[in-house]
Amino acid sequence: MIRTPLRPLARILEARQNGENPDAIERENLRIRHEQMRDRARLRAEGRLLVLGVMFFCAFSVIGLRMGHLAASEPTEPRAQATGASIIAQRADIVDRQGRILATNIETHSLYAHPQQMIEPLRTAEALVEIFPELDHDRLVKDFTGERKFLWVRKKISPEQMQAVHDIGEPGLLFGPREMRLYPNGPIAAHVLGGTSFGREGVHSAEVIGTAGIEKYLDTALRDPGRNGAPLELALDLTVQAASERVLDAGMKLMNAKGAASVLMDVQTGEVISLVSLPDFDPNDRPRAPTSGEPGDSPLFNRAVQGVYELGSTFKIFTAAQAMDLGLVNAETMLDTRGPLRWGKHKIRDFRNYGNSLSVTKVIVKSSNIGTARMAQMIGSERQRAFLGQMGMLEATPLEIVEAKGGKPLLPPKWSELSTMTISYGHGLSTSPLHLAAGYAAIANGGYAVRPTLLRQTAPQTGPRIMSAEAAQASRTMLRQVVTEGTASMGEVPGYFVGGKTGTADKPKARGGGYYDDKVIATFATLFPAHDPKYVLIVTLDEPVETSGPEPRRTAGWTAVPVAAEMITRIAPLLGLRPERKPLNMAGVTLISD
Repeated sequence: MIRTPLRPLARILEARQNGENPDAIERENLRIRHEQMRDRARLRAEGRLLVLGVMFFCAFSVIGLRMGHLAASEPTEPRAQATGASIIAQRADIVDRQGRILATNIETHSLYAHPQQMIEPLRTAEALVEIFPELDHDRLVKDFTGERKFLWVRKKISPEQMQAVHDIGEPGLLFGPREMRLYPNGPIAAHVLGGTSFGREGVHSAEVIGTAGIEKYLDTALRDPGRNGAPLELALDLTVQAASERVLDAGMKLMNAKGAASVLMDVQTGEVISLVSLPDFDPNDRPRAPTSGEPGDSPLFNRAVQGVYELGSTFKIFTAAQAMDLGLVNAETMLDTRGPLRWGKHKIRDFRNYGNSLSVTKVIVKSSNIGTARMAQMIGSERQRAFLGQMGMLEATPLEIVEAKGGKPLLPPKWSELSTMTISYGHGLSTSPLHLAAGYAAIANGGYAVRPTLLRQTAPQTGPRIMSAEAAQASRTMLRQVVTEGTASMGEVPGYFVGGKTGTADKPKARGGGYYDDKVIATFATLFPAHDPKYVLIVTLDEPVETSGPEPRRTAGWTAVPVAAEMITRIAPLLGLRPERKPLNMAGVTLISD
């Protein structure tokens, strides 16, 4: 800004010429300058007042709107918020393949106490013991009258219990909202679901975390807020699972077995439609893991996945299928079955004398150990091991439950020729019923490896080919003849053309080595319908004894087979399979179709 001089020289010289006072010029210029300064200061002050007024107006408007919103909303008690990361309590539902609830969440309350705020701690302790008999009265009195400022009374209470505590009228007893996991079907599919517990806990929320089964295996996914409430869909069918458990439980009791397991699998997708292990438990009240005794005796033990057993003659069809796939034999090739078959000091015998020779088909139908061992000798150790490895028989199954990694097969320390022969008929290699289901599914679907899964699939999951379609077809024909002519005659279900193989293996002793003389693992591995298999079913009984005859019978043909047949009778219609009837042979009548 250019300032005007108070005594401009030209103006002063002119004033002196005209006889005027030069000081008057200076005073006039000074007055004008001061007026200009006052005008600028006034404008600046007016602008600031305007801005300040606008700011005050906006602030009061926001406060007024907030006050109006609070006045119109429901009154709530303010709560102090804890610092740090928030607890994620929400957990996705788990549903079966039809969308039916297997696991969900319910809102409940916790009960905690502030002893320093209690008015009558002794009376309160007595009243709480009446409501919760499991509480220790003396311990409550000690806690309520001591120096503690906070303590949990119960982590979960029912609405009825909450009302009873309300009626005590003690201001030192407080409630906190929380979410808990509910399994509305009780023990059904307990070994698949596993269970949950509380992780991080706060007064007003608790973190629900998986402790076993698929709840733990997919814990991160189930707690992912990005799911937006979408449930986890399993391959299980609730009605099939319930029917399977009911039939297997009745069969286990009828056959006087100490435990049982079953696996039902779709042969094209590898989906596990039902998986049963008995005895079971209720995941709503999951028992504690045992600290003594045998782990396999606990109801928490999953026999279908964790239980690895020598599954006996059910393995013989794998040997026959590989031998046919390699072109070493065909279904009619005759094998030397004279016994016993000697290898060093060891002898391999058959259950009974089947003569000097049997065809490959008859070896499977009559379940000849010697005939199967002869085929294993043709195959050799390396090729046998590679074939079983392709089937997944040498590693733990990749099933989506944490217990699956504990079901790793027990392999021989040295895969010798003797091991090759014994493994060919199901001894010397221990696997789980789930492994066996995957192996039979490969035969049923035409020779493709199967990856078992508990998650719903929308399309067939084709694995690598491990045998030819011709070898698989011939194997299915043999399995069908085992039911119609062989050791599984009680396994036939009219209209469903069951094929399968029995297996009875001596049960090894838990300590000291060797086998029990009167305890077996009985297994029946089936596929149905045999001419166009859709499903594989494995039924295993632990120490069964059938006592209807004059002598106790323990073989799978008398124990596991009838249980599996009853299970197929019950579940096949639930799976949408209609029984097929062969047309009658009527002489002189020509069948035509519309």
